[in-house]
Amino acid sequence: MTWMKYVLVALWLAVLAAVTPLALSLGDVQNNDTLGSLSDSAEVSRAEARAAQAFPSSDAPVAVAVYVRDTGLTGADRAQVEADRQAYREHAEGGVVAEAFPSADGKAVLVSFTVDGSLDDVRETLSDGAGGMRTALTGSAAAETDVFDAFEGLDVTLLIATGVAVSVLLLITYRSPVLWLLPLLTAGIASQLASAIVYLLAKHGGLAVDLQSQNILTVLVFGVGIDYALLIVARYREELRRHADRHRAMGVALRRSLGALVASAATVIAGLLCLLAADMPETRGIGPIGAVGIACALLAMTTLLPAVLLIFGRWVFWPFVPRYTPGAAAHDTTGDHRVWGRVAAFVGRRPRQIWIASLALLALLGTGVANLGLGQPAEESFTTEVGSVTGQKMISAHYPSGVVAPVEIVAAAGAAEPVAAAARAIPGIEEVTAPQTSPDGRWVRIDAVLADVPDSDAAMSAVRELRSAVHAVPGADALVGGDTAYQIDLEDTVNRDNRIVIPLILAVVLAILILLLRALVAPLLLMASVVLSFGAALGVAGFILTAIGYPNLMITLPLQVFLFLVALGVDYTIFLMTRAREEAGRIGHRPGVLRALTVTGGVITSAGLVLAATFAALSLLPLVPSLQMAVIVAAGVLIDTFLVRSLLVPALALELGERTWWPARLPQRP
Repeated sequence: MTWMKYVLVALWLAVLAAVTPLALSLGDVQNNDTLGSLSDSAEVSRAEARAAQAFPSSDAPVAVAVYVRDTGLTGADRAQVEADRQAYREHAEGGVVAEAFPSADGKAVLVSFTVDGSLDDVRETLSDGAGGMRTALTGSAAAETDVFDAFEGLDVTLLIATGVAVSVLLLITYRSPVLWLLPLLTAGIASQLASAIVYLLAKHGGLAVDLQSQNILTVLVFGVGIDYALLIVARYREELRRHADRHRAMGVALRRSLGALVASAATVIAGLLCLLAADMPETRGIGPIGAVGIACALLAMTTLLPAVLLIFGRWVFWPFVPRYTPGAAAHDTTGDHRVWGRVAAFVGRRPRQIWIASLALLALLGTGVANLGLGQPAEESFTTEVGSVTGQKMISAHYPSGVVAPVEIVAAAGAAEPVAAAARAIPGIEEVTAPQTSPDGRWVRIDAVLADVPDSDAAMSAVRELRSAVHAVPGADALVGGDTAYQIDLEDTVNRDNRIVIPLILAVVLAILILLLRALVAPLLLMASVVLSFGAALGVAGFILTAIGYPNLMITLPLQVFLFLVALGVDYTIFLMTRAREEAGRIGHRPGVLRALTVTGGVITSAGLVLAATFAALSLLPLVPSLQMAVIVAAGVLIDTFLVRSLLVPALALELGERTWWPARLPQRP
């Protein structure tokens, strides 16, 4: 049925024409409210919801204009501030702008108001200052705008950077002027299909898509899709030397590689879907979006790519065209993999020394974990300083630490005084404002200024005590919100997610490996190896991130990178061990493991480089968490590719012998 290849290509072209408009509309359904948000059950979320209902303007974005003169504000400076304050009325909700709030040292003044309209108009109104007076715009409105400005146009930049990196690696791998284009174009079509499906799920299924998940979708489809393409093309090239008919060669190549590809995709998809058990909305959202991307990559690479390769014929490999060699041994491919043949021989000579040395090196690399911190201050979120961060720093230099982010208490109006008294009694609370009653008279809002920096341990301890105290006030029904309360709830949520999701990921991936390899020892071996690889990746990242000045990880990042490194890291050992089982059943365990290492070494190494390069492209985004993810995942993939899969796993398999496949037995060799 040689005509099927044309049917498949025609179907895919029809699909591409149908989905492209939907894919281009993905940005229209993007909802960035989930970035950093907590579940509705968190106290800070309930406090925000109550405040928004009781005080309708409380959830509107607030702009804070900061004016600073290091030698002290002059009369002319104050006149300029007042002129700006009057001008801000044009852009403020209800035309209301608070009175200027001077610092105790006389060197700074703040003007805050709720923004009604575009912040660009406010920026134009803000004076540049003169004669040494510095100005900046901060607050929630400025912070949101800075994030959107930072990401403007970067989806295209990320796509181009990913495409260029993959193109270069494919050119080096194939050394062909044509072949490299086919996997790249196929990955691009898969990316369009995935984006369209995610768009439909967001539009009609309630799926939340944000900046982070959309960028990760692009990286996953290209990285994993090209990995699958490399494996298929490598197996197809082998079979072209054994079969005169390229259609038969492709059929054999797909039949022998499809099991590993489906198992790999199932592992990653199952791991991603484990994120649905997380409470953090941004973490939970990555799961189904990433799963759609992996499924589309697998579908395109196992249908469209083989069809296109068959249409082009053998010449697409030019100048290194694989020729049919009559009488060649069915599995004699070692001569085509000289470098990896030598690596396999090296592993075969000293397996015990190699696995011991590999474990020692992983342990040494893992020591860098001590350089990492957990919890990223807001001012360290961007790789370049933005206006909102500059303003926060200026405020912190001239006002009490807690003024920047006061604690917000929302309680029943009838218990206002007891709640305020309970707040004043807490050590670490410097000031408690007078209660503000809601328009309907049911609720009051009380602000409490902390004595310490809002994200410090002392401030968090004070807010925990405050919560206990106001919760105990009879009839108050008090809820405590604000930035410090958010940090507390964030920490509690992430700890809960780590306790539940990490074991779930390990259990699901282990179950898939047991089913795939029909063994128990080998899957346990592989799981242990990827966990060790994860620790080493964090260690390497600790050295690198400390050197470039970003050692404090966003608190949600470890779970996300753990998923990627475990699920994607297992990919390469799946490719290796499924081939090892196939070869071991034919020629015996020891020669089978070494043959598998020899014939899969080149393609898996290329796949690892491609995946590392695609994740490294995330470093182009101007957010520190994206840079940190790029460094950790790229380091982990390279460690897994060059050390774990190439040396540690095959050496341990040789050390254990046929016990690797226990409790199953290898089939009897003829």
